[in-house]
Amino acid sequence: MTDKKIKILPDSVANKIAAGEVVQRPESVVKELLENSIDANSKNIHLYIKSAGKTLIQIIDDGDGMGPDDALACLERHATSKISSFDDLQNLASYGFRGEALSSIAAVSQLEIKTERRDDEIGASVVVDEGKAVLEKGSFAKGTSIAVKNLFYNTPARRNFLKSNTTELKHIIETFRKISLSHPEISFKLFNDDEIVFDYPQASLEERFKAVIADNIADSVIAVKEVTDYISLYGFIAKPTYLRKSKGEQYFFLNKRYVVSKILNHAVFSAYDDLLDKGDYPFFLLFMDIDPAKIDINVHPAKLEVKFEDEKDIYTFVHAVIKKALGSHDLVPSVTFQDTPGEKEKLDFTRFRNSGANDFTDRPSFAGAQEQPKRKGSIFSDEEIDLLFGNINKEIKQSAPAAAVEDPFAEKQFKEISSAEPALDSETTPFIISLHNKYILCQIKSGLMIIDQHVAHERILYEKAMNSFEADIPFSQQLLFSQTMNCDPADYQLLLELEPYLTKLGFDLKFFSKNTVVIDGVPQDVKLGSETYVLNEILDEYRKNYQEKKLEERDNLAKSFSCKAAIKAGDRMSEREMRVLVDQLFATSMPYVCPHGRPIIIKISLEEFDKKFGRT
Repeated sequence: MTDKKIKILPDSVANKIAAGEVVQRPESVVKELLENSIDANSKNIHLYIKSAGKTLIQIIDDGDGMGPDDALACLERHATSKISSFDDLQNLASYGFRGEALSSIAAVSQLEIKTERRDDEIGASVVVDEGKAVLEKGSFAKGTSIAVKNLFYNTPARRNFLKSNTTELKHIIETFRKISLSHPEISFKLFNDDEIVFDYPQASLEERFKAVIADNIADSVIAVKEVTDYISLYGFIAKPTYLRKSKGEQYFFLNKRYVVSKILNHAVFSAYDDLLDKGDYPFFLLFMDIDPAKIDINVHPAKLEVKFEDEKDIYTFVHAVIKKALGSHDLVPSVTFQDTPGEKEKLDFTRFRNSGANDFTDRPSFAGAQEQPKRKGSIFSDEEIDLLFGNINKEIKQSAPAAAVEDPFAEKQFKEISSAEPALDSETTPFIISLHNKYILCQIKSGLMIIDQHVAHERILYEKAMNSFEADIPFSQQLLFSQTMNCDPADYQLLLELEPYLTKLGFDLKFFSKNTVVIDGVPQDVKLGSETYVLNEILDEYRKNYQEKKLEERDNLAKSFSCKAAIKAGDRMSEREMRVLVDQLFATSMPYVCPHGRPIIIKISLEEFDKKFGRT
């Protein structure tokens, strides 16, 4: 008979192994204790640190406190006041719920708890050393004080893996700041080696944001707020002036719990569209409130990861809200002239310098323009021009209120503005002129706006294309004479793959043997006579985008189509067409950059002109 090989580990060993999951470094202890204080309804929380948490981590709060029995019970594994059944996991409103934190901390440190409930006269003191707990009853301050001394003193291998005091303190501060941000209604203080480092009094979210992040970036952010019965999102996002080359300043809180989610982060990043250059990351501080039953936070011991019941809906909501917030601000870049002594004069391009919430008066608007003769071969259809130049007074009265609900730009595009006059009547309009059939010059309230006609039309066509994919109501202009394309096998196969999306754009294609494709119809934005050329160019651009940027299929096709179907630099436009182009541009959700990230618009202020002409 052989000896028994399977053995039950002693509790002291099992607890130390379990502690490795929860307590990885001093910051882990700080996080667990701060969250316990918040769950205890504390209004004031003080954190004391010595030797970056290696010697001492102490939390003192004025929360609910515990009685003697609970003070002992909280040290047992899986002891918790947060849940009592598995079903409670579906409706978590607290940070803690596993009942592992204090038992794990006590297994790798010398722990002392002093606590007393608000309505009691007797509290408890519990000292834990080498797994043994000693209880004493007495009178203590209301709330709870937990002191964690000599972390990892009994697991020297773990202690040796800790980093320098500077590094460990940095992790503690990051966690302290995150938790302070998530609960502005609570006062937080952090003391390091007996010196106060941070003192955050009770405040509003905006005040706490300024205190924790930096007061000087308050003007560089945009407020976000969208509240629904199912889900709410609020907080702050960076204007494009405040982009960073690292991922260190993105904060997402789910039901006030800091989480790390690729889905949520990507939804925010993608909402910036092409305002972000490669390697840029926007600052954001966002809070999402959602029914706890719709999420699962019990994914990882650190509770940083989350799963959603419907990830697609969450992604779409976050993306739409951020895009709406960005769209509510004027982000047109300004150009300033600089004269550097001893150097050649240069242009200083300051992106998105002027911005004001929902202030779109500094834009050209041609809603009051008079009818002018339409040249043959117009880029825009009669319907598109009639929308702007039909019965314009009726359009303004009837369309502006409805448009404002759907698009923050739509209502504003009807405003008639001038740099010289406070308002324009229906007989006068700001000037508009083409510069070398490449740039459109427009008078605006603050000076001059310059628009690149090609990338402006690209932006318009890109959003049209994306809307066509969603609407699934294709509109095709049928050709009087069908066009035949003899493709190579690779192009033929790619057209077959893209055919469902091409149909939604307005292409009417028929596929025959021997790699032959017949074009019976095209989108109305494709110039007649250029059908096969444009379709071939779209395929080339699609491949290029896929190889270089790995774009998603619909986004890639929309960008490829808009690039190749848009008017080109050098194409002559009538004044009327330019006015329609400008109005359509400002009806898009992102009129500042083309789908590939190039700027569409710049401003030069009257002040800059005055400088150059010696008026200042």
